[in-house]
Amino acid sequence: MLRLTEIKVPLNHVKYDLEVAILERIGVVADELVNFSIMRRSYDARKQGQIFFIYTLDVELRSKAKEIAILEKLVNNGNILLAPDSSYYFVTQAQQDQKPRVRPVIIGSGPCGLFAGLILAQMGFNPIILERGKTVRERTRDTFSLWRNGQLNPESNAQFGEGGAGTFSDGKLYSQIKDPKHYGRKVLTEFIKAGASPEILYVSKPHIGTFRLVGILEKIRETILSFGGEFHFQSRVDSIEIKKNRVCGVKLTTGEFITTDHVILAIGHSARDTFQMLYDQGIYIEAKSFSVGFRIEHPQSLIDHCRFGNNAGNPLLGAADYKMVHHCSNGRSVYSFCMCPGGTVVAATSELGRVVTNGMSQYSRNERNANGGIVVGITPGDYPNHPLGGIVFQRHWEGRAFKLGGENYKAPGQLVGDFLIGKTSTALGTVKPSYMPGVHLSDLNTSLPEYAVNAIRESLPIFDKQMKGFAMHDAVLTGVETRTSSPIRIKRNANYCSINTVGLYPAGEGAGYAGGILSAAIDGIKVAEAVALNINKGIN
Repeated sequence: MLRLTEIKVPLNHVKYDLEVAILERIGVVADELVNFSIMRRSYDARKQGQIFFIYTLDVELRSKAKEIAILEKLVNNGNILLAPDSSYYFVTQAQQDQKPRVRPVIIGSGPCGLFAGLILAQMGFNPIILERGKTVRERTRDTFSLWRNGQLNPESNAQFGEGGAGTFSDGKLYSQIKDPKHYGRKVLTEFIKAGASPEILYVSKPHIGTFRLVGILEKIRETILSFGGEFHFQSRVDSIEIKKNRVCGVKLTTGEFITTDHVILAIGHSARDTFQMLYDQGIYIEAKSFSVGFRIEHPQSLIDHCRFGNNAGNPLLGAADYKMVHHCSNGRSVYSFCMCPGGTVVAATSELGRVVTNGMSQYSRNERNANGGIVVGITPGDYPNHPLGGIVFQRHWEGRAFKLGGENYKAPGQLVGDFLIGKTSTALGTVKPSYMPGVHLSDLNTSLPEYAVNAIRESLPIFDKQMKGFAMHDAVLTGVETRTSSPIRIKRNANYCSINTVGLYPAGEGAGYAGGILSAAIDGIKVAEAVALNINKGIN
């Protein structure tokens, strides 16, 4: 098959327009075209009056010889290629004729842990998945209890439980990582099998939506179980048994001990007590950069108009998003993060006495407000010189937000216009904040380090020049966003194993190797493959 890229068609096009574009691009007649499939679709909205869809298409002709001739003729045309094989192939299978081995253990059932478990189960290695939180439906009830009633369960919330932190987010399924082996397509295909819309395979910024994720996660769990995997919920790991720098088992809070010599550590970016346990046990950890800031809310209609002009509201385009960055005079960088079109700001703390914000959207993305993180880069030089110093930093500002919000899990908030002039907000304007349990209007000037506040204050007028209205007076800032990524990295070698603990495989976002659902799931697949190969080779 041929792969054609950069196929541009008008916004309101039909399938026939794509067929015509294909025939013109490769110079064949209609009878020679057998079929085509969409591999990618994005849009070009740089000119609001002329918005185009941009396609990547895989094209099948009646004659394979014709396909080869076209490739040879148009060899210098970078937009016509041989379509690659994007199928997923297992690197190995469990060897049934050998004596039974101890089963691999996965700590955490976020996207990294789930896909590590899925791949190992599909290869026949019967993994055991340990999750400190609850099943996704039970966890949803606990999370809503914080949002609606201000009651936090430290073991079952927006961070801990089946599905990980990505469950209560926009369900975004895109990443900027390089993926030459097409692992991402394996992830998306499994999501579709579990009930996601097939469009996630080709739209440029696919998402599932929070409520749809619940049923999808349950289906993936059922698949893992059907292949011989095993789940233990409400099973927090209190220690990892290590002898002569080798893993030999894990001990749970219940006192149960599970023997294993292969542990995948997929704990997510908020498992602070587990980070401490690993550090205390001598597992090599180093500090890394992350970002902190606020959530900003605008009317979604404003963002749509800024991006699409008179095409705002077109159902083919959906709710508009944005992505911006500014390099500040104080040397800091401020950028938009995890933008959620037509979504809500959510309470995402996992610890008592702290306030953390995040954003999420449903599949429809039809809520009144748009929200996005406006965050500032933080480096290890900004916090205590210790591998876990970033956690100390995060906790300080989350505790400060808790106090500013009234010590009842309401979040401190301020109108953008007031924030820019350093005035305490006393009343809301036209934008009603979506954060639950609620927003307490205050002055965010002391909610983050001075350099971060100054950087954000400098950036908002710059962003307003790029999107008129971004710094509108009534837009609402809600604090604080601190869990943008893990504050630590559990260093690993080329075989995905901890550099000083044989048999321990740090993986995903919590270990510092991913940033979002898709990249975490892909990392889970890579680590699972390494574990499977090592098991079959008889090594850790």
